[in-house]
Amino acid sequence: MVEAEEVEEIADNARINLEEGEAEKFAEEFENILSTFQKLEEIDTEDVEPAFHPTETESETREDEVEETLDREEVFQNTENEEDRYFKGPSA
Repeated sequence: MVEAEEVEEIADNARINLEEGEAEKFAEEFENILSTFQKLEEIDTEDVEPAFHPTETESETREDEVEETLDREEVFQNTENEEDRYFKGPSA
């Protein structure tokens, strides 16, 4: 069982100021969390394979296909912000 004194010690170590009554409240909440984990430990998972992702997914890849693109002159024809065949942006 989690005691209020343990919560106060942890709070002191973490340099957290607790208001009056908070240590008792947190001790109760920690106890609820720990009891939930205890319930999980009681579940029989002997025949269950580990899951590394919540849902089964397949990697959806596609074949690379060559597509026609614009040539350099077409790319830069509508901008004045070009230098050495690169778009020129504002200085950071």
